[in-house]
Amino acid sequence: MKILIVEDNSAISDGLKFSLEHEKFIVDITKNIKEAQKELKNNLYNLVILDIMLPDGDGIDLCKYIKERQDIPVIFLTAKDSEGDIIKGLNVGADDYIVKPFRIGELVARINNALRKYNKDTNIIKIDNVTIDTEKMSIYKNDHEVILTSLEWRILNTLLNSRGNTVTREKLLSLACDIRGNFINDNSLTVYVKRIREKLEDDINNPKIIKTIKGIGYRIENEDNR
Repeated sequence: MKILIVEDNSAISDGLKFSLEHEKFIVDITKNIKEAQKELKNNLYNLVILDIMLPDGDGIDLCKYIKERQDIPVIFLTAKDSEGDIIKGLNVGADDYIVKPFRIGELVARINNALRKYNKDTNIIKIDNVTIDTEKMSIYKNDHEVILTSLEWRILNTLLNSRGNTVTREKLLSLACDIRGNFINDNSLTVYVKRIREKLEDDINNPKIIKTIKGIGYRIENEDNR
């Protein structure tokens, strides 16, 4: 699951990123509304955490912007603690409102609760004639089930979690190990990606799902960019 944090206080945002990545979330940080809108346009996120007081505007307006364009949960994390502020935040569509200072365990619980409400939509990914259920770890191509090995799935899932962004070969190598727990080498990674393509692509010589970014790594495009 991929989370966007919109927070101009680096101490808070860096601490959040560290804690949430420890919980296996993928986390991006932006410091203002302009940066956040750019990231939201170019990437797919499962949830947004945002402050109300931002350098270039009001987080309330950003929440409205998100809710008008995407069906994803938004959680306010802010020092504004009056009843009026909380009501205003919830009335514009926020899924939760947390007042600083906060406890990371409670925040993670609230994130998971918000994601569960949206899970029906976010765990199904359709790419051309391939349907992937990331929760059940099942894949179908033209309504026929595709079986991946555990390592092939880890590679594919890493790419899916970073859709729209290039995943470097180094990152894939650091995450992938074989059935005996041994980390694979660069040549083996190429072989595994080829095997995944053979199972998913209509033409492995002209792949439309897993794109090679020469000299860097691989990418699965967002739906809007394909």
